[in-house]
Amino acid sequence: MVNLVEALLLLLNGVMKMEGVKPHTFEIEPGTVLKFWVPKETIKKPKKAAAATATKHKPNKPAVVLIHGFAGDGILTWPFQVAALMKSYSVYVPDVLFFGGSITDSKDRSPAFQAECLSKGLRMLGVEKCTVVGFSYGGMVAFKMAEMFPQLVEAVVVSGAALAITDSLRTAMLHSLRVSSFSDLLMPNSVKGLKKLLRIATYKKYWFPNRIYQDFLKGMFSSSKEREELLECMVESSKDNTIRDIPQKVLLLWGENDEIFKIEQAKDLKDQLGSKTTLEGIRKAGHLVHLERPCVYNRCLKKFLASLSVDMLLNNGY
Repeated sequence: MVNLVEALLLLLNGVMKMEGVKPHTFEIEPGTVLKFWVPKETIKKPKKAAAATATKHKPNKPAVVLIHGFAGDGILTWPFQVAALMKSYSVYVPDVLFFGGSITDSKDRSPAFQAECLSKGLRMLGVEKCTVVGFSYGGMVAFKMAEMFPQLVEAVVVSGAALAITDSLRTAMLHSLRVSSFSDLLMPNSVKGLKKLLRIATYKKYWFPNRIYQDFLKGMFSSSKEREELLECMVESSKDNTIRDIPQKVLLLWGENDEIFKIEQAKDLKDQLGSKTTLEGIRKAGHLVHLERPCVYNRCLKKFLASLSVDMLLNNGY
């Protein structure tokens, strides 16, 4: 029997190629392989079979990197944003390690390692400057990239995430969500668990037949051991946690009804990050704000990206 979710992914793959991005898988170091969806004009395959490798070209438009969370891989998370941005921006959509086509034999499971790998991959693809857009776990990776590689990351957009998850924050979140662990919530192994995750993550209460949930569980929750390790390693001791220095402009683009990272946490995060940070709340949207209200989300995102171009012109004296 056909897995409906896998069939949807095949359809999405075809649509994304029509939009102008294509998958590219490459080794960034021995044992670590990344899959990126990249602008098709930046990768030129050799005409002769004997030629070595594809030629990579620098993006010819401002680069935007979209980093997914635990809800799916890159292209399943960002289809509406890719379609909205491709005309004016060079869009890069990676699968983070242990999602989609990305994998490593390294034992490091920290967000910092994810940030390091994605940054190295982007540079190998010819990206010298970019705006990073992160959702949930991908938002934490985006903040890490901004902290560790300020010469690469010009600006950051984050939805439904924290700078870091401390053990005290984890305890408070688990109590509020009435779950025993992040893996129980974010890596369900039953239809009942997946329904609970969708109910918590969305503002509207969507109905799907059980067949869809079963196919999603079969198709999207591989590498479970490694993903559980990712969840464990994103938690830091409260006593070791320090305020990050994020010098870039930051847009916090939040669902006002987010039950996982509440809007009050976004307000606290804005205060913590300082004057270069703005907060946009989107009504009638939960944690999956980019999927629930894509038109509003994309309008806010494009407005922020356009402001960066204006800033660049002003800084260059135009």
